[in-house]
Amino acid sequence: MQESTLQANYSLNITIGEIVAADYRTAKVFETHGIDFCCGGKVALSAICQEKGINPDALLWEIEEIKREQIDRSQNYTSWELPFLVDYIVNTHHAYLKENDVKIAIYARKIAEVHGAHHPEVVEIATIFEKIAADMAAHLREEEEVFFPAIKRADAERKTGNAASEGDCNVIKDSLEQLSREHKEIGDAIHAIRHLSKDYAIPKDSCNTFMITYKKLKEFEDDLHKHVHLENNILFPKASQL
Repeated sequence: MQESTLQANYSLNITIGEIVAADYRTAKVFETHGIDFCCGGKVALSAICQEKGINPDALLWEIEEIKREQIDRSQNYTSWELPFLVDYIVNTHHAYLKENDVKIAIYARKIAEVHGAHHPEVVEIATIFEKIAADMAAHLREEEEVFFPAIKRADAERKTGNAASEGDCNVIKDSLEQLSREHKEIGDAIHAIRHLSKDYAIPKDSCNTFMITYKKLKEFEDDLHKHVHLENNILFPKASQL
């Protein structure tokens, strides 16, 4: 079978993360096909098509269709300077987590206590999310107090033509390994919640708190996808170059 025109324009070895980093609008395509573009962003396009049984031409066509639309310059995250990207992550995604993590954990525990007898999955969901909330609090502190300041200092040195200090280089290197590992763990945990909840399907005997909890869990996952994408696929590669 001859290589198609679309495949000729793309290397099928390009990763999902690289595609979304270049144009965040393409995330919609991968979400539609149940493809993880954040924690699983390092997987090659060819590999994910084979795993999911997707025709590469069909997927590439969908990507091209999305990219034909006029791009919103505010979504061109790869063009942002590192300090601005760091501040955006803190002010948008970290702020969301700090405002919602505890609330969601409380909601999840409440429906576990009320509905756990008939829906044992919510007991497990509450336990998983409580660990997510605790782990995320430590994760955000590491980023805001250690990793992000080192990035800003190293970037400032680069702009003046100097090399980053050895201390900041070591902080960045160590943090990249730790934070990437934690992203994978948190991603696996939220995927487990999605599986247990059957894609956040609301049972017929549910109450308002049950519905709100599942809605908030879905909102949390959506925010997490973009948050982790910005770090794994854009911030981390740029930081590693410092």
